[in-house]
Amino acid sequence: MKNKKNAALNGKLNGKDFVQGRFFSLDFFKRNAVYIIALVVMALAYIANKFVCQSSMQEVMTLKTELANAQTDLVNSSSRYNSMILESEMTKLMREKHIDLAAPQEPPYVLRTKK
Repeated sequence: MKNKKNAALNGKLNGKDFVQGRFFSLDFFKRNAVYIIALVVMALAYIANKFVCQSSMQEVMTLKTELANAQTDLVNSSSRYNSMILESEMTKLMREKHIDLAAPQEPPYVLRTKK
């Protein structure tokens, strides 16, 4: 009988003590408080890290969508600009605004000086 009490006091538990729930006694928590606290802190850090990672991934997805929309707007604006600077469009615009300008009939040429 004393042998069993000494074994329990020394921290040695057998299968019967584990089944009866003596494994998680107040003494167990006192002896392993530092490890238990460290385990809880690590679990909380893991949960917080997962939350931050998910938030960052959601922000990345939102920014990718915005980038795709901006690139589409860029292509549309570029297309509109290129159609506006065509000679036929410029001539049409000058007629609509009643501007007394005419498109040149001859191609441009380079002036050279005599040396």
